[in-house]
Amino acid sequence: MICQTPRLTLREFHHDDAPFIVTLLNDKSFIENIVDKNVRTNDDAIKYLNDGPMASYEKHGYGLYMVTLNDCDTPIGMCGLVKRDDFDYADIGYSLLPQYYGQGYAIEAAKAIVDFCQNTLGFDTLAAITKPANSRSNSLLDKLGFEFQEVIEYYDQPTNFYLLALN
Repeated sequence: MICQTPRLTLREFHHDDAPFIVTLLNDKSFIENIVDKNVRTNDDAIKYLNDGPMASYEKHGYGLYMVTLNDCDTPIGMCGLVKRDDFDYADIGYSLLPQYYGQGYAIEAAKAIVDFCQNTLGFDTLAAITKPANSRSNSLLDKLGFEFQEVIEYYDQPTNFYLLALN
């Protein structure tokens, strides 16, 4: 377990999470608001986990984490950190299945990651990127205290770039 909130647990991904990854990464809102990762099978999901979150745990000591409900251990999404080669700072990322939208889970998980960055990892700055049309994510970042920096080109499209100073 990486961190726990009153309603959520954030933990490292395992290969057993492959079916959930297939579901999450093929959700319409994930593809529209993040990117199509072309993960269609459990084997694709295991490769995604090996090359993404699990490789990041080994290389950086952090990554994207499974988000589950405390009361029933139901997986609802992912939240955590990505270290992109073209950014100086780790980038917070999050995605939930649509049936869990509007219940405060995304901000609860993201706040836990911000606290983890500040108190455990000792980060002084955290980045975030979103598509300009992703109003839910842009609003969440505002609520967390991220400050909009500029629109950049990322994945050949305009992308909002935010920073959060951690004190």
